[in-house]
Amino acid sequence: MTETVETRRFEAEVQQVLHLVVHSLYSHKEIFLRELVSNASDACDKLRFESIANPDLAREGGDLAIDVTFDRGAGTLSVADNGIGMSRDEVIDHLGTIARSGTRRFLETLSGDARRDTQLIGQFGVGFYSAFIVAGRVTVETRRADAAAAEGVRWESDGSDGYTIASIERSTRGTTVTLHLKDDEREFLDGWRLRELIHKYSEHIAFPIRMSVEKDGKATAELEVVNQAKALWTRPRSEVADEDYKAFYRQVSGDFREPLTWSHNRVEGKQSYTTLLYLPSQPAFDAMFSNRDERHGLKLYIRRVFVLDAAEQLLPAYLRFVRGVVDSDDLPLNVSRELLQENRLVSQIRGGIVKRVLDMLEKVKADKPDDYATFWKSFGNTLKEGIAEDTGNRERIARLLRFASTSQVDGTQSTSLDDYVARMREGQEAIYYLTADGYTAAAGSPQLESLKSRGVEVLLLHDRIDEWMTGYLHEYAGKSLRNIAKGELELGALGDSADAAKDTEAGEASKELIERLRTLLGDRVSDVRVSRRLTESPACVVTAEHDMALHMQRLLREAGHELPTSANVLEINPAHPLLTTLGDTLDDARAADLAAVLLDQAIIAGGGVLDDPADFVRRLNRLLLPSS
Repeated sequence: MTETVETRRFEAEVQQVLHLVVHSLYSHKEIFLRELVSNASDACDKLRFESIANPDLAREGGDLAIDVTFDRGAGTLSVADNGIGMSRDEVIDHLGTIARSGTRRFLETLSGDARRDTQLIGQFGVGFYSAFIVAGRVTVETRRADAAAAEGVRWESDGSDGYTIASIERSTRGTTVTLHLKDDEREFLDGWRLRELIHKYSEHIAFPIRMSVEKDGKATAELEVVNQAKALWTRPRSEVADEDYKAFYRQVSGDFREPLTWSHNRVEGKQSYTTLLYLPSQPAFDAMFSNRDERHGLKLYIRRVFVLDAAEQLLPAYLRFVRGVVDSDDLPLNVSRELLQENRLVSQIRGGIVKRVLDMLEKVKADKPDDYATFWKSFGNTLKEGIAEDTGNRERIARLLRFASTSQVDGTQSTSLDDYVARMREGQEAIYYLTADGYTAAAGSPQLESLKSRGVEVLLLHDRIDEWMTGYLHEYAGKSLRNIAKGELELGALGDSADAAKDTEAGEASKELIERLRTLLGDRVSDVRVSRRLTESPACVVTAEHDMALHMQRLLREAGHELPTSANVLEINPAHPLLTTLGDTLDDARAADLAAVLLDQAIIAGGGVLDDPADFVRRLNRLLLPSS
C-alpha cells in the first residue's frame, strides 16, 4: 500500500507542557520505562476486559505479554504489547494532546451498562511523554484489535512542535513504542540495566515482561520472562520479602518513598477476598495534570481480573490516603459502580478494610510514635473527617487524634485524648478545648487565662476542620468536650468557695459598670457580664453554646457564605485598669470610645473581623490623645 504521511501540529501550549514533563515533572529519568510498561499493561488489561463481551478480539496474537527490546547499533529501545491497540483517530486524540487519558476517552465511547461496568486505569498521555526525557525521537506503531491489517498507524515526533501520522500495514494487534535514544542516554541499551529497572518498578505487573536472551553480549531471537508476572497479593506472605512489598507500593501508588506500613490479608468464609493495604508516610507526588477532584482509592480485581481503579466504594472518604488492592472471589465481573454501592458483599468487604486500616494505625501509633507523628502531620486533618462520617468507629478514630495543648511549649500536635484524660485535674469533669485560626492565636487567647492559672490543661484546636469536627465529637471516655470560648464557663470542683464568693462580690461591685457598658454598646452585644475566664486581659467575647466560633464566621463570610447576624456576650475583668478608667470616666463621648475599642479588641483577639475597621482606628486615635 502507498504510505501517505500527514504532518500535524500539537495542540496549543503543548511545547510548554512538554518542557515541564521532560525537565521538571520527573526527578528520575529512568521512570520513563515504568510509564511505558504501565501503559502496555493497561492496553492488555483493556483487551482482556473488552474480550469478555467480544471473545473474537483475543483470538489472534497469542497470550498477552509485553516485550522490551533494544538495538545498540540503531540506538533504539522498544516497548511492545499485544493489547487492545489504537485506531488512527485514537492515536490523534491520545498522542496529539498532552495529559489526555486514553482510558478516559475509551470510557466516553461506551454507553449504557457497558460504560457503567468498568473504570479502567491508564494515563496514556503524560506518562507516555516521559519517553522524551531520554529520546530525541519517538515512533509509535499500532493497530486496534478489531481492525484489519491495513488499518495500522504510525505516529512519530521529535517532541518539538508537532508529529507525523501515516497508515501502515501491521499484521498484529497492539502497540510498539520505539525510542530513538539521545546520545547521552545509551545506558538504556544495556540488558542488565533494563532488567534492573523492570525488577525495580514493574516486577509485579500481571503480564509477562519479556526480553531477548543475550549470548556473548548479543541479543538473540529467544525471549525470556524477566518479571514475576504474578500478582504479588496472590502469593503467600511467607514468600514475599519486604523489598517486594515496597516495590509493589511504588508501582501501585506512584510514590518513590517507602510506605509507613502495610497489611497483606486473606479472608475466607461466606465470601473470600484478599487485601494488600498500604499506609503512606507522606502524600505521594501527584502529576501536575491530575484532576484535583478525582477520587483516589483501592484497585479492585475480581478473580485476578482488573475491574476498577480508585474504587471509592471500598473505602470511606476519610481513609482516602490508603493505597492498595482488593481481589474478590465472589463479586461478578460485570459489576458497576452503582452495583458496588448497593452490594451487600461490598459492604462487608468495606467494613473489613476499615477495621484493618484502623488496626494498622493503632499499631503504628503504639509501636512507632515518631512515624505516627510524621503520618499525622500529613493526614491528620483527613482522618478527622471520620469523626463525622463513621459513627460506628468514632471512638476508635478519636483515640487516634492528636492536638496541640497548653501543656506543650512547641505547638506540636502530640497530645492524644487519652493523654489529656490521664492528666486531668482531680474533680475535672470536662475536656476543655479552644478553637482558633492558628496555633499562635489559640495559645495567646484571653479565654485561657483562668484555666491556665489553675493549672488546667486546654487543647488548642487550630485547624479549619476542628470547629466542624467538634460538632460531632461531644464526649470521650465519659468526659464531655467543652469549648471554653462558648457559653458560661462552669468550673465546678476546679473552683472553690472563695472563688464563688469573689465572683459574687465582683458582680455586685460592677453592676453600674455593666449597665453603662450595656447602654454604650447597645445591640452590638447580647449581654455584658463579669468573666470567670479572665485574669489579665480586660475583656473577651463569648459566643452562645451552639454558635459558630468567631474565626469560623469570618472564614465562611470571606468564602461568600451568608450567615445570620448574632450579637455575642462581652465578658469583662473589672479589676483591669481599662475597666477602672471606663468606670471613672465622666465624659460620655470618651466612655463610648473606650467601650467600643474594648469590644473591638475582644473581637480581634477572638479571631473575628470588625465591621468598620476605620471607626476602630479613629476611636483608638482619639483615646491616645490626652483628654482636654
